[in-house]
Amino acid sequence: MRGILLAGGSGTRLLPLTSVSSKQLLPVYDKPLIYYPLSVLMLAGMREILVISDGRHLESFRHLLGDGGRFGLDLRYAAQDSPRGIAEALLIGREFAGDEDVCLILGDNIFYGQGLPATLREAAGTVDGCTVFGYPVSDPERYGVAALDEDGRLLDIEEKPAEPRSNLAVTGLYMYSNDALICAEKISPSARGELEITDVNRMLVAEGRGRLVRLGRGTAWLDAGTHDSLLEASQYVQVLQKRQGLRIACLEETAYHMGYIGKEQLRALADGLSAGSDYGRHVRSLLRT
Repeated sequence: MRGILLAGGSGTRLLPLTSVSSKQLLPVYDKPLIYYPLSVLMLAGMREILVISDGRHLESFRHLLGDGGRFGLDLRYAAQDSPRGIAEALLIGREFAGDEDVCLILGDNIFYGQGLPATLREAAGTVDGCTVFGYPVSDPERYGVAALDEDGRLLDIEEKPAEPRSNLAVTGLYMYSNDALICAEKISPSARGELEITDVNRMLVAEGRGRLVRLGRGTAWLDAGTHDSLLEASQYVQVLQKRQGLRIACLEETAYHMGYIGKEQLRALADGLSAGSDYGRHVRSLLRT
């Protein structure tokens, strides 16, 4: 399975912060926002990843992440010149995907949980059509919501329903078998002129090829797309890291623990970080384990 990370969009909800910077380059506590979804793809076992962004910011992402080699990854880049919808990422990434299945993640979504890596790897190994990830929320009318039958099977995905049929919001993380990618070629732009990922998912659900994985107790899902949610995400990461003494979305640590790099490569990464920062000290501490 290959990963597609959509770091596009105009970031209008975050103006003026996004006047000169991509939303996904803004800080969430001690690291850029893009580190969080990228680490999720790594934890799911993906090493070949396509980053899609506004053409104005691609060089900034390349400067930050390079070709991914230092993390044991193969990172590639593609431009989405204007925000024409999430589903367009599947069209842009079609050649990159080749014959492989695909995991698409939105660049402003943050996931964390001790059991999350195992959940993701299990889902990646069993995808047929589409697999979406549902998270319980108190205000489901604000989201795309999963409708389930009595046995928990996915029946439909309703976009911002006035009367939600469940409290499970569909998050910005999607897995597709390779043959499902052609569905993105069949949909038409919505009333707002975008190719909606919900339309792709509903098409596959209607064929009986949609599955929902619940992300429940013990897992956190944050959407850092507004000023308040960006601040809340930073506060969440700060509190968790300070109380538990761990690091969320530390790419160096993830690469090392996943076996993508060895200790000497980790040492080189540590040498490139400031010993005066908590982040740098944490990466150095990994050399002692």
